[in-house]
Amino acid sequence: MRILGISAFYHDSAAALVEDGNIVAAAQEERFTRIKHDASFPHNAVDFCLRQAGARLSQVDHVVFYEKPLPKFERLLETYLSFAPRGFESFRMAMPVWIKEKLFQKSMIQKRLRRIEPDWNGELLFAEHHQSHAASAFFPSPFETAAVLTMDGVGEWPTTSFAIGRENRLEILREIHFPHSLGLLYSAFTYYTGFKVNSGEYKLMGLAPYGEPTYVRQILDHLIEIKPDGSFRLNLEYFNYPVGLTMTNARFDALFGGPPRHSDDLITQRHMDLAASIQAVIEDIVLRMTRSLAEQTGLENLCLAGGVALNCVANGKILRDGKFKRIWIQPASGDAGGSLGAALAVHYIHLKNPRRIATAGDSMNGSYLGPEFGDAEIRSRLLVAGAQFERLTTDELIESCAGDLAEGNALGWFQGRMEFGPRALGARSILGDARSPTMQRMLNLKVKFRESFRPFAPAVTRESVADWFELDEDSPYMLLVANVRRDRCIPMPEDAKNLFGIDRLNVPRSDIPAVTHIDYSARIQTVSAETNPRFHALLKAFERRTGCPVLVNTSFNVRGEPIVCTPEDAYRCFMGTEIDTLVVGNCRMYKRDQPGDLIQQYHTMFALD
Repeated sequence: MRILGISAFYHDSAAALVEDGNIVAAAQEERFTRIKHDASFPHNAVDFCLRQAGARLSQVDHVVFYEKPLPKFERLLETYLSFAPRGFESFRMAMPVWIKEKLFQKSMIQKRLRRIEPDWNGELLFAEHHQSHAASAFFPSPFETAAVLTMDGVGEWPTTSFAIGRENRLEILREIHFPHSLGLLYSAFTYYTGFKVNSGEYKLMGLAPYGEPTYVRQILDHLIEIKPDGSFRLNLEYFNYPVGLTMTNARFDALFGGPPRHSDDLITQRHMDLAASIQAVIEDIVLRMTRSLAEQTGLENLCLAGGVALNCVANGKILRDGKFKRIWIQPASGDAGGSLGAALAVHYIHLKNPRRIATAGDSMNGSYLGPEFGDAEIRSRLLVAGAQFERLTTDELIESCAGDLAEGNALGWFQGRMEFGPRALGARSILGDARSPTMQRMLNLKVKFRESFRPFAPAVTRESVADWFELDEDSPYMLLVANVRRDRCIPMPEDAKNLFGIDRLNVPRSDIPAVTHIDYSARIQTVSAETNPRFHALLKAFERRTGCPVLVNTSFNVRGEPIVCTPEDAYRCFMGTEIDTLVVGNCRMYKRDQPGDLIQQYHTMFALD
């Protein structure tokens, strides 16, 4: 029984293939097209999934889309009617697209599928948006029964949904509907502080620790009404998103003391305080929701999905709050993961197949669900790209990489199957020495080409996580934040206590300063020998050399580009940045050995990008 799930046409298009309930493959389209947040039909991702399963499209039993277009159109029409005559310009721009394409999404998807296989004549199903999210959270989880909380911008109508997952069923308890949305509230502040909506929310989260929550009172008094159970209503007089072309309006500007920041403008303490304030409000709402859900259901397990579930600071607070003993978060919590959830919803809910729960961990296979490349293919591709490399045994490679990292080099790490989800999980990663006080700044400015305030996450062996952090749980997908252990921390010097914002960034904070945020927290990835033996072996080799089983682990890309997918992508990123060493499979290469004309060529390309 093969089921192909598809998400597309908004942002982060993806495809996933489930076979007899097992997740065979999943990938985002952006990784193949190299277009960040690609929203187009995922031809390449579908083709990969089919190849991975060794199947033709005609051998797939069901194809399912992750949401229902007609209820979404109904929401659009009703919203414009309720706000009329406001929003006419937005309405005028949206209608031709809907009338020409989106109202006929079923036939459009069928046509795209027939481009893959002209004779395909299978059935196309549609799941609900929040059902897809909830299914992606519950069905791969290690729980037989769990409360399920989904929070995002909006699907058809729901923006927040509360459910119970039992065996092969999902029971919706209640929902909050558009235009009242936590995801859109957070995106409004993303827009207002100068970051891009639907992609810059994690920047806002990274900025929050540099500020003080001085605007919480304004938010609570003017923007949102929150009930004790976490349900909420937004004051729409301050927002433009229901029918406008921007997220906020002039009244929002007046409330917070000025117009939205332009993306090229300087980030000030005011922007940091805004980030801290909305983060505090989101955490308060989410904790109220999870406490209410725990009391209502009496369950010990919680599953999370939707874009808001990528707020790892809030996730860490849910875990520490203790109302749920265990939580599990879908690593592809955004719309990309909807493709997987839609396929699982068909398998379990629509077809009523019995559910099999993974005996160890979860059934996401570590989220290593994307393409991989064999040794011969890697060498062939690197030779065509002009790379100068040598092939090592696995043991030689691990020891060599540990030595390079201990010497302070930045290492490009390309191994095995590509990850599914936005976090670097140890297959397409840039690694560095977490003990280095200059590593964060160097990686941000010379490798990632991004804002200097952006934090980096630690990868640590699962067996050592409690020795370095105030956490003793699995966190394989970098979706939990916890504090660095106090005995690893360095107290703030007296002369630094009066510093504000980013000025505090360069003050040493712990034994692993490259991954310790200014509030002494870290977004943790635990690495087990069972899920990723090669990455685990590297961490152990680094520990033998340094006494530290922690590395900086950040996604293998630069700002504005998707994470690398192929050996050529990895080589291009390596050559266009200040990465010192690159390993692809068992092939190792140093920047100093590469042709000078190629280095110049790639540096020029990245400068133009």
